[in-house]
Amino acid sequence: MTDLATKLIDFEPPILPDPSGNRRLIQQAVTYEVRGRVSAVAGESVEIEGMTAPIGSICELKSQDGVISRSRVIGFRGVRPILAPLERLNALAAGDTVRLVDTTLKLRVGPSLCGRVIDAFGRPVDGKPLPKDLMMVDAEKEPPESLERPSIDKPLQTGIRAIDTMLTCGQGQRLGIFAGSGVGKSTLLGMLARGSNADRIVIGMVGERGREVQEFLDRALGEAGFARSVVVVATSDRPAAQRVSAAWTATAIAEAYRDQGENVLLLLDSVTRFAMAQRELGLAAGEPPTTRGYPPSVFNLLPRLVERAGRTKRGSITAFYTVLVEGDDHNEPIADTLRGLLDGHLVLSRDLAAKAHWPPIDILQSLSRLQPHLVSRESLQVATIARQHLSEYHRHADLISIGAYRQGSDPRVDAAIAMREPLNMFLRQEASQITTVEHSNRMLAQLVSPPAVNPQANVDNSAPPPVAVNKVEGSPGIATN
Repeated sequence: MTDLATKLIDFEPPILPDPSGNRRLIQQAVTYEVRGRVSAVAGESVEIEGMTAPIGSICELKSQDGVISRSRVIGFRGVRPILAPLERLNALAAGDTVRLVDTTLKLRVGPSLCGRVIDAFGRPVDGKPLPKDLMMVDAEKEPPESLERPSIDKPLQTGIRAIDTMLTCGQGQRLGIFAGSGVGKSTLLGMLARGSNADRIVIGMVGERGREVQEFLDRALGEAGFARSVVVVATSDRPAAQRVSAAWTATAIAEAYRDQGENVLLLLDSVTRFAMAQRELGLAAGEPPTTRGYPPSVFNLLPRLVERAGRTKRGSITAFYTVLVEGDDHNEPIADTLRGLLDGHLVLSRDLAAKAHWPPIDILQSLSRLQPHLVSRESLQVATIARQHLSEYHRHADLISIGAYRQGSDPRVDAAIAMREPLNMFLRQEASQITTVEHSNRMLAQLVSPPAVNPQANVDNSAPPPVAVNKVEGSPGIATN
């Protein structure tokens, strides 16, 4: 057989883009020119006259000195559209020209975009031109229909022992990372990006401090993680409309990869700042404030954002959304709403972080709703036993700490005390350390499974089963009275 025939046999045709998406882009294209002029400016909103445009349309404002900036239609005051600037307004005056550019925000996406840092409009911010083999997609799409979503039945490796064993995540699952400020959300996202076995990674940094972007790329993400990642950045000094658009842009890029048949990991940091930016836009458009000042549009956009992730018949988007809880209040409106929308939540504890327990995942407060459907019966039983040990120790922590508990009073508490330090050692993990799923499950099974009992031995059946404990050098002993 010739080399040409061998190549033809091994040739796999590429997956073509969805023709319905291209059809929609052509239908939405603006084939005529619509112009207006600035009528008034109030805070971060611009009122225009002499034209109209649909909600979400992109317009260009041209000042008298020739500077062009983009804005988005967010509402109407009477018959006059209200624009929210996507870029800083420079020397804008009444009567300046406004031109309708497009009815939606368009992006250019492709496999060669990996390893790049772009802004909310898909423009590069790393000083390099975009590749020429990218295709155009719409930044805002409708979520897949419910019957087009297959069941999630395959686990996703994260490389983090606490998640892979106790809070197993599936391909296409959506989870929230709930934590206060400075507890380690960015570090955990970097571990997810480096340890995940996803085909592509899309990271949206919404409302972050400017200096944190480069630090995240160098320290948390690393070269290996950055090589297969696309990073979308809209720092805290950017206008609110640009911060909102960054979340849509990151989701649209992940959707484009998913439609090509790939398994994508979407990391959005943070959805709270996305909600705060939408709160600014909603109040500027005249919406009434409701709970903690959030207008109704915030709670309308949150399900639209998270429902775009998930699994389809072509591929999957596994999404982790960080939630910055204000004042460590996990029942504040955004956190409470997202818990009901997502398929699980990881709670980062400030107390664990203060004890140098990294990552500071509070296992008892965290939950993966799909774990029973993703792991074997044996692995689920091992995780349940470990969780029971942690729960039992937590219930009696006060008595144990003051020395009021007497060893032998309760076999379950005795086992929980014996397993306390080994489980903590297992759940701790350095940021640079990655553990495979198989190794993590094997480690936990060896830790909590009871040793084999000799059937010939005289065993007291009324006694509780012994618990195997890995000896840890320097572990504290059990205080007795």
